[in-house]
Amino acid sequence: MLTIVLGCDLEPVFDEPYLSTSLQDFWGRRWNPVVSSILRSGIYSPLRGRSKSKSGLSKFIGVSTAFLASGLFHELIFFYTSGHETPSGGVTLFYVLNGVCTATEIVVKRSEFGKRWTVRPVVSWMLTMTFMVVTSGWLYFPQMIRGDQIRQYTKYVFVS
Repeated sequence: MLTIVLGCDLEPVFDEPYLSTSLQDFWGRRWNPVVSSILRSGIYSPLRGRSKSKSGLSKFIGVSTAFLASGLFHELIFFYTSGHETPSGGVTLFYVLNGVCTATEIVVKRSEFGKRWTVRPVVSWMLTMTFMVVTSGWLYFPQMIRGDQIRQYTKYVFVS
């Protein structure tokens, strides 16, 4: 409907993230591709461009920094939607942990070890989904519940 009204195609917010077989696939392609694109062009690419070498370390730093920025931005959103409740840092930790693990995955996949050793898709899917469920339940969702974001969001969506 909105596509017809605006007269342009809109980028989908999600692309079946439950089918992700790696963290790179989850964050880079399937979870909010618009934000991924903004972080890639606004943080990752400029950091990689400043690096004299195109080593695994510069990729690691670029990916980790983009995730740190995303975590801080989410903390800011939670701060304002919770009525200015002091952030716990759990959301930033969630993104930093995911960023470090995603960056490590990227570097290992491109190394000689990663090129020789492959994981079956069903195993990598299980590992990816388990990691996402555990880290979300441990770090992300408690902040939402503590700040009452779920009630705030449903009130905004269903009452507006």
